[in-house]
Amino acid sequence: MQPTKACGVIVFRDDPVRSFLLMVHPLRWDLPKGHLDAAESELQCALRELHEETGIQADDIEIDPDFRFVTQYPVRYKKKHDGELCEKTLVILLGWLQHPVTIHTSEHESHQWITWTPPHKIQRETIDLLLEEVDWHLAVVSRHPR
Repeated sequence: MQPTKACGVIVFRDDPVRSFLLMVHPLRWDLPKGHLDAAESELQCALRELHEETGIQADDIEIDPDFRFVTQYPVRYKKKHDGELCEKTLVILLGWLQHPVTIHTSEHESHQWITWTPPHKIQRETIDLLLEEVDWHLAVVSRHPR
């Protein structure tokens, strides 16, 4: 299987209540994320994709330097790689919104802020695992405790 890598950010805010941002895709929930370009770091990719898909700029968020979620799964791209099965590595960083922003979606139908009330049951394959890691991180490590 051909390897491919994508990076993104799960964005949290504390105002008006602690919540996280999910993108509405026609068939599922999604995160602002995308493929890593050549000579691009994971952070650069995650911030670029966040801006492209939500309008949130790097100055609008604080990236938690102690959080990095990684998962791998097979994916088949119809347009890319001629439909070949690829091994996708997904890296998600944790970002805290520093002030209110208006979300401008470009690749998704819309977005939704989901109130932080763990445990969450949203999408078993990716998002639930990510949220479990975030929950542990907030309870044990983070400067932004629950």
